[in-house]
Amino acid sequence: MIANIAGPDIIILIVVIAVVLFGGSAIPKLARNLGSAKTEFEKGLKDAKAKAETDSPNEDKQA
Repeated sequence: MIANIAGPDIIILIVVIAVVLFGGSAIPKLARNLGSAKTEFEKGLKDAKAKAETDSPNEDKQA
C-alpha cells in the first residue's frame, strides 16, 4: 500500500532514518509493539462487530 503511494526510494529513506533515530536494537521492539497493537485493534473490531450483530435493530425504534 505504501509502496504504491511513495516509491521504493522513499521507503528506503524512511527505513534508514528510523534506524538512525531509534537504533538497530529498538526497531524489532517497535515492530513487535506495532504488531500487538494491530492485533488488539482487530480484536476490538471483531468484538464490536459481534456485539452489533447480536443487537436487534428493532430495539432502537422502541425507545
